[in-house]
Parts: sequence; C-alpha cells; structure tokens
Amino acid sequence: MADGWTSDTGEAVYRSRDNSPHPAAWWSSYVIHVLSGGDDEEELVLGWQEKLFSQYEVDLFQTEAACQTPLDRQYHAEIAALLRGKGRRNGRIFTYTDSDRFTSWEEHSESLVTPGTSGPTFLAERMANVRHRKQERCTGDSIVPKSKLVNWEPSQEFMKNSHIINTPVQTMHIMGDLGPPGKLGLKESEHVLCTIRAYKNGVVTIKPDFNNSKGPYRLETAGGTRELWRLTLVNASKAIGAEEREREQRMYRDLYVRHRDYLNSLAGQDFEMPPTGILRLIVNGEIVSAEGFEYDNLYIHFFLELPNNWFSLPFEPLSGVTQTCRTRTLGKDNVAFFCYPFSFESFFQSEDESEESLPRWPVLYFKVLSLDYWQRYRTEGYGYLVIPSAHGCHRMTCQTWRPVQNGTVAELRRFFIGGSPELEDSSYARVPSTFKGERLSRLGFRTETSGSVTLTLHCIQQARAFVDANSLKKRRQTVLDQLGGHSQQGSVYNVLEAFQRARRRMQEARETLPRDLISTISPVPRSSESTA
Repeated sequence: MADGWTSDTGEAVYRSRDNSPHPAAWWSSYVIHVLSGGDDEEELVLGWQEKLFSQYEVDLFQTEAACQTPLDRQYHAEIAALLRGKGRRNGRIFTYTDSDRFTSWEEHSESLVTPGTSGPTFLAERMANVRHRKQERCTGDSIVPKSKLVNWEPSQEFMKNSHIINTPVQTMHIMGDLGPPGKLGLKESEHVLCTIRAYKNGVVTIKPDFNNSKGPYRLETAGGTRELWRLTLVNASKAIGAEEREREQRMYRDLYVRHRDYLNSLAGQDFEMPPTGILRLIVNGEIVSAEGFEYDNLYIHFFLELPNNWFSLPFEPLSGVTQTCRTRTLGKDNVAFFCYPFSFESFFQSEDESEESLPRWPVLYFKVLSLDYWQRYRTEGYGYLVIPSAHGCHRMTCQTWRPVQNGTVAELRRFFIGGSPELEDSSYARVPSTFKGERLSRLGFRTETSGSVTLTLHCIQQARAFVDANSLKKRRQTVLDQLGGHSQQGSVYNVLEAFQRARRRMQEARETLPRDLISTISPVPRSSESTA
C-alpha cells in the first residue's frame, strides 16, 4: 500500500464561469471526503461554505456565557438545535467557513499535507491578521486621496505595512480532528485537510487537489503515537443535463456576441488605411545583444536613414540610445544583453516609374560605444542594417568595425584617457546617401574588425494594393503596386527589375515595327505590359 500514496500535495487551480456571488459553486456544492485510519473511517458530503462544528466548538459554544460576538451567539443557537435533534452528522471531519476566526497562518502551521520546511516570513505573519473582504462588500466607488499619492521617501515600516495583498476572496477550510479515540475536542489535534479559495475573478483553488484516479494522501500525526491516516477527495458534483448545458452554451454565445459588438463599436467599422499610392512600413525591433567587443559597459546609438521617396511623421523619432549594459562571459566571448525595444513608422510614395525611381529601403545605422570608470566613452564599432523588404519576423547579426590609427600611442590613449577615432558621418559605414559618384574609394583608411550586434525585427507592410489580390493580377499601375506584389513573392527588387526589363523589351519590339504598322495598332493596356 505504501507504493499507492499520492505525494503531489500542491495546489490545483480551476476557473469558474459562474457569475454568481459564490463562484466555488462550480462543483454543484458537493464534495466527498473520506478520512480513515486503521478501523476508524469517516465519509462525508460537504457543500460550499457549509458549517460543520467540531467537538471543540460544540463544547465551547454550549455555554452562552462564552459567546461574545453575534456569530458566537448564532453558533450557540445552531448547536443547541443540533443537540435537541439528532445531533451532529460528523465526527472527526468539520469545517471552518469564511466567517470563522481561522487565519491562513494557522492553516500553514497545522497542515499535514504541506511540508513544513520553511518558517513564516514577515509578510506571512502580517497576512495572518488580514480579514479577507467579502464579495458583497466590494463596490466600484472608492475614495482616492487627492494628495500624496506617491510616497517618494518611504520608511522601512511603511513598506512593510503597505506590502500586504488584500484580494477579495472567500475561503473554506476542511479540518480533521485526528486525536486518539475518546479524546476528541482538543485544539492541538485539529489539522487542515483541504483548503478551498474562491476569488472574485472566477478562479477557484483547492489544496490538495482531487484524487481522481490517484491514490490517497498520506497523513501522519506528530507526537508519540504517530498515527497514519488516509485522505481521499472526490468531486461528487452531478453531471449537468443536456437541456441545461445547451441553455448555458446559448447564453454564453449571446454574451460573446454582445461583447464582440461592443468592441466593434469602440474600434469602428473603418480600418485605418494609408492613402492611395502610399506604402506604410512599421518596424517593431529589438536590439538583443552585442558580443565580441574589447571593453565592458556597452551602449548603442542608432538612427534610421530614409532614402528618397520615403518620409515619416513629424513627431516620429528616428533615433535612440540604449541603456549601458555590462557583459557576461558565454563560451569564449563577452556578451551584453540589451533587450532594448524600438519602433519606427515610415511611408513610401513613388513619384515616377523610371528606372531611377526603383525604391531603396531604409537603413538602420548603429554605433557601439563603451564607458570606462571615469565615464569617458570609447568607440567600439560601426555597423548598419538594411531593413528587410519582406514582411514578418527577422533575426539578424551584423558585424561591426572601427577606425584605427597607426602606432601604439593611439591605443594607449584609448586605454588610459579614453577617446578614439570617430566617423564624422556614421553613414560612411555603408555608401553614404549623399555620395553621387560611381565609386567610393577608401584607400588608406585603416579599420579593425570588432564585435557583432544581434537584432530582431518585426516588419509590417500596409497598402491599399494589398487589399484585393485579384486587382494586382489584373493591373499594376504604379511602382508601389509592384512593391505590394513583391511582398507576397519574396523579393521586391527582382520583381521590379523584371518589370522594367519587360517594359524595355516591349519598347524595343515596338521600335522594330514599321511606322505605318504602329499607327494601325491600338495602344497596349498597362495591364498587358505588366503581365508580359
């Protein structure tokens, strides 16, 4: 039998869709508890917040002089009625409801199924004195102080007193009097068998969970006798009928439909779309990490460069700087984890359809720097990243480099007093947008490879051309439409270049025809050009 014990005594969490003031009624308010030890066995059916008196309470509340509160006097009347009738229907098993003076600290200290390996903390002791608010006492109207909402200089005592959670919750403890036969009613023999909590948000917790097909829980009392007990918890709720289940599902469907209509009324029917002929590009990115750099305490400056025909809103920031991050050793490299989020929103509008108007994508430039002990910075590396032309999630690692000077004096200056050669224009890490020549010479420019930066980009593209895919197949009026077609095929540049080559071949074919034949041919529709 020792192999059949259930050792998992953790808390189980259930969610109730019942909107009644007592969300724990999800089990139809009936649970079977079986407590047995040797020849002494007891089986009982209990309901939510059902009060069963212990022998200790019967002895205590029999005397009217011991009753001090209205609840005590109510228990006195109920016990008197029980004694006049058939008596108690329970023996060792009894309950503490949410109205009883039984705190969570007593539960923790006397629970047999909870390992007592750790002592109570200050917060646990304070929580033991907090009365849980009743569900019906929670109102939406509350008084908010109009001054001193934030205590900028809290004391230690203020922090300890304020760090107390007082969540609306109802609690029920199922107890067991595990004293020896004939000596029931001793306070020290009371032990927690099961704790059930019902929260206002519909969450119901039970500790320990129902046994279901598992074996019983093992309860062992302390002291000289060290008696062994078996505990079994079974959910004995009645199955809901087919008609009632259908009625409940229909009620929830109607509720969900009304909630969906309410959300639609808040959002509106018109989905926000960019103007015709404009592509909206939203980049939600993250600077994940930087590794392989020479010094510690790294931070990154970055900015987004928009090419021709791209623009952003006036208030949209296109640059930023991360926090300073220390590195940690992973393998052979020192890695700094930034996890710094950023977001850009830009728009593309094509002015003409010539070959020179092929769209260029925005470029993200970044500069990695380090701080020394005296807060002096050093340049660790320059890099860039072309925003991907395809939508979706992209994770990329960019290599960096930094300019260096001849000789060891520059490195000594960099190590001792900070400072290092810098680029006057960070876009020189690539071909600068202001460069108009055919070739950019870097002859004589000395650089050194440094570390790498890892970024994650989530790219979203939005345009009216994306709405109707059939219209894209029938007509391609602008370069922007070609851009939309690309985003579904994989490469904007390949599609646009193929489009331009098709136009050139069509133009060359028309130039080879006789002039009198050209005059008799009707103009070719633009859709035919694009499909050619």
